[in-house]
Amino acid sequence: MPEPAKKSMPEPAQKKSPSEDLIRSLAELLNETGLSEIEIEENNVRVRVARTLTMPTHLMPSSYAPTTAGVSSTNSVASLENHPGVVTSPMVGTAYRAPEPGAPFFVEVGSVVREGDTLLIVEAMKTMNQISAPRAGTVKRVLVENGQPVEYGEPLMIIE
Repeated sequence: MPEPAKKSMPEPAQKKSPSEDLIRSLAELLNETGLSEIEIEENNVRVRVARTLTMPTHLMPSSYAPTTAGVSSTNSVASLENHPGVVTSPMVGTAYRAPEPGAPFFVEVGSVVREGDTLLIVEAMKTMNQISAPRAGTVKRVLVENGQPVEYGEPLMIIE
């Protein structure tokens, strides 16, 4: 007996997986809201979508562009790490000496500070972290430029 002819079925179109649809909708949500990342967990499946936002230095506001006034050279920074009045960065980030673009710096060389006064801000992961004076005294040296990337433990200022 001859075999019946097989009906040719069209190949199924590639169907997007539910997780791909979810990722695409989260990416669209990031674009719509301006968020840099979003994470959800559903049915024991966790999805995180993130994008990196960078600002070219030529587009950076001029008051946040690196400046050199009142800043010590990097050669002397290394020798000051063990200074008793050194204030170090508690995190990796970007140091800003003013609370916002165009505002005066929190402190200058010669400023008298009390314990807890804000010295500068370190931005880390889009969060502005105030760096406070650990002791009262006079700012003797500023070791970072405005808008300069800083590392954990890097000397920022000297207060005596």
